[in-house]
Amino acid sequence: MPLGRVYYSPKTRSKTNRHSSLRLAMPDPSRKLHIIMAASEAVPLAKTGGLADVCGALPHQLARRGHRCSLFLPAYHSISRSNLPITDTRLGFVVNMNGRPVACRILTTELPHSGVTIYLIDQPLYFDREGLYGDSSGDYRDNCERFCFFSRAVVEAIDRLQLPVDILHCHDWQTGLIPAYVATRTGVHGWYSHARTVMTIHNLAYQGRFWSADWPLTGLPAQYFNWQHLEFFGDLNLLKAGLVFSDRLTTVSPTYAQEIQTPQLGCGLEGVLSGRSDRLTGIVNGVDYRDWDPFRDPHLPQPFSVDSWHSGKAAARTQLRQELGLAESSQPLIGLIGRLADQKGWDLVLPVLHRWLSGAQAQWVILGSGERRYQDLLLEQAKQWPGKLAVRIEFSEPLAHRIEAAADMFLMPSRYEPCGLNQLYSLRYGTVPIVHATGGLVDTVTDATPDALAQGQATGFRFDVYDATNLDQTLRRAVQMWYDAPHHWRQLVETGMRQDWSWGQSAARYEEVYRQAMAVPPVTAGD
Repeated sequence: MPLGRVYYSPKTRSKTNRHSSLRLAMPDPSRKLHIIMAASEAVPLAKTGGLADVCGALPHQLARRGHRCSLFLPAYHSISRSNLPITDTRLGFVVNMNGRPVACRILTTELPHSGVTIYLIDQPLYFDREGLYGDSSGDYRDNCERFCFFSRAVVEAIDRLQLPVDILHCHDWQTGLIPAYVATRTGVHGWYSHARTVMTIHNLAYQGRFWSADWPLTGLPAQYFNWQHLEFFGDLNLLKAGLVFSDRLTTVSPTYAQEIQTPQLGCGLEGVLSGRSDRLTGIVNGVDYRDWDPFRDPHLPQPFSVDSWHSGKAAARTQLRQELGLAESSQPLIGLIGRLADQKGWDLVLPVLHRWLSGAQAQWVILGSGERRYQDLLLEQAKQWPGKLAVRIEFSEPLAHRIEAAADMFLMPSRYEPCGLNQLYSLRYGTVPIVHATGGLVDTVTDATPDALAQGQATGFRFDVYDATNLDQTLRRAVQMWYDAPHHWRQLVETGMRQDWSWGQSAARYEEVYRQAMAVPPVTAGD
């Protein structure tokens, strides 16, 4: 349905509701929970990256485990392209944004095939835009105001919709204020007294840092603008609010949970995180095997499994080479998919790629978009080496599936990687990952050392030192095995394909965190 600019007057109702009389006993490990998630994106409604995949899959898996789940999102312009039926709840209210009343209404839809209700905060002046966070000119200048409003509207909507809530699970800086409202009791909401908050850090580098003059937009008392709470080197930091006030913290891999407590990857918040290390848990993101399974993938010319991968991947390679103009070849095919940015290791890839293209060891296929300098250099290389390098500056989900199926190796040399998903897709598709040993890449890829091969545990190749020399040497190690030790290569492929990185396991770990949060008193403003 089109999203109009029609609003409804706030309903007059008492601030006391059925939540105010609830008191939780000691948590029963068998009791099903009421879990509310708040996020800035989720598939299939809005996506810029892996956050959307997590927030589209995790609620579904938790619901399959018997919990009641719902999800709050902004009502972006993109939701009209999701083809989901959207209903107006007829509930509207006003949020006071630094003395300016801003109205919103609540729309609703359902996460497909899940029973998970999605509540959409509709305020067109903030969210009816083509981009989620910015446009070609950069980030929207009012992002602080947009997501302060979203966070404030979520806590108000929970109250007005009278939603039962045991766990309020918030994702990234865009929802970082929500745990602060609960802990400081900002707003008179009865459900605050028994709800527990969990904050997930998907990428610590993105913190929602804004100038101090934006403070009144938060609606929090001025006393919390200090170094212990939301102040960060003179600025307002919305992610820090979630880190300080949440009952439990998670991030998207165990290794990343350790790395962000160091000056190297703590992004200035390592002290806060170290101080709360007893409440911080790393949980590897899952893969939705409904979408990423070569045996039922509609984008492939031939389905395959661990028992038929050799012929299935051969068919996929033939099709992909024809599609992208690569020469027929007996060389291995190396794939790269993702954002063209320094974080993803492109400062290493380009000099190594230049050397490899002048040799005859492999073919390359690259899919992604990002920084113009990388786009231009890659397109120039593709013109210089037609038949050996195919580059597509775009993002295409079907093409990404075909590359994962066709490639022999998948290169992921990220400078840092909180979790990563492509290496997990690669394992399922029999595509051996070659990764920098950081974050979730360490937790999910076992290096092909002699010992790991002998024990049947190896699944890929890793390099420890982030430089072009080590990347080049690791690539050569992988390609040499492909040519000279096909029995070891088959072992790598089949070990990876048999691993289970499904969301079911990750959801069970989140459930443990939720019950841990409920087993102790909540964080309050004085903690």
